[in-house]
Amino acid sequence: MVGGDIDENNLKFAQEHYKGRHKIQLFLINAHKLPFTDNTFDVIILYEAIYYLADPEKFIREAQRVLRKGGNLLICTVNKDWSGFNPSPYSCKYFSTHELFGLLKQNNFGNITLYGDCPVMTKAIKNKIISCIKRIAVALNIIPKTMKGKEVLKRIFYGKLIAMPPELSDGMAEYTHPISIPYDSPNFGYKVLYVVGYK
Repeated sequence: MVGGDIDENNLKFAQEHYKGRHKIQLFLINAHKLPFTDNTFDVIILYEAIYYLADPEKFIREAQRVLRKGGNLLICTVNKDWSGFNPSPYSCKYFSTHELFGLLKQNNFGNITLYGDCPVMTKAIKNKIISCIKRIAVALNIIPKTMKGKEVLKRIFYGKLIAMPPELSDGMAEYTHPISIPYDSPNFGYKVLYVVGYK
């Protein structure tokens, strides 16, 4: 198993956490030029990062190159068509379901499937009010740009925040299966999208 990040501080945090405990190799990685030989991996995961890539298609071609035949690529990203979507000021491009599908198809991936996760909850009155306030704040461009500022708002609207542990484990939270969704129409019902393609 290999992991990596382009940011040295993120990498140092992971290296300290896994030091001497697991057989995970960690590298400083530029997703546009993966430092691995052809046909090396069975699975490649790009988690919540595609929108920071200056040339996401270059990453897709690199993933195609380093995957073994039959290997799969899994990309997780925010759904830009979700009404509460708020783009990061550091992002380059966000993708719709149709664009994600096309990106993999154009780069020779097959059996491409899209999934939605984290359903948009708008049935409860509180959720409807928060969703409406967030849409207005996004439209007026008054959402804080820093994570600290966003953290304050989340505490106001959602209450006490729970710190994310350095490592996830089975059973630490309730699991819900992502739902298969069509690629050829916008999806407004989920906050998170997954796309899976096979070499």
